[in-house]
Amino acid sequence: MASGTQGNGAKASAADTGSVGASGCVSADGSAEAVAAAKAAAPANGETVRVDSWIWSVRLVKTRSMGATACRGGHVRVNGERVKPAHAVRVGDEVRLRHGGRERIVVVKRLIRKRVGAPVAAECYIDNSPPPPPREAVAPAGIRDRGTGRPTKRDRREMERLRGLAGPGPSGTGPGPGPGPGPGTP
Repeated sequence: MASGTQGNGAKASAADTGSVGASGCVSADGSAEAVAAAKAAAPANGETVRVDSWIWSVRLVKTRSMGATACRGGHVRVNGERVKPAHAVRVGDEVRLRHGGRERIVVVKRLIRKRVGAPVAAECYIDNSPPPPPREAVAPAGIRDRGTGRPTKRDRREMERLRGLAGPGPSGTGPGPGPGPGPGTP
């Protein structure tokens, strides 16, 4: 087969012709290519997909080993039950994943075995996750104007207080010299 051609001899350049869907219409968004990529990553008929591999391939975790670790740690549930990494996932299963401080709830729409791009991966599940918590708008602590010189001791303590770092305060619980030598010192 020649490079850049399909088996029937037609040019396969999607950039020149656009993607052609099943109906023969050219779509500008490339959804037919996404479906083709997902079908290429799908297992053969009758084969199943491991849950750790599936959550990796649809980009819920960065690596497959992170998916396996999440399963072993009890952070992955399929239809309400904790599962091992080798559990077979099926179309219609509800997968709950606690990862990165939030819970993702997805329903399996398509099984894929290989990792695919984010737009294709999003078509393989229905996301029923609650919205992520809003990020707190925190004023940048410790940002000083350029050229103001070295901070004074008072400025430094104020910056540490804003950052939440423990320092020697009025309670005397911070680092630094204590009230004197401890017991047993001559």
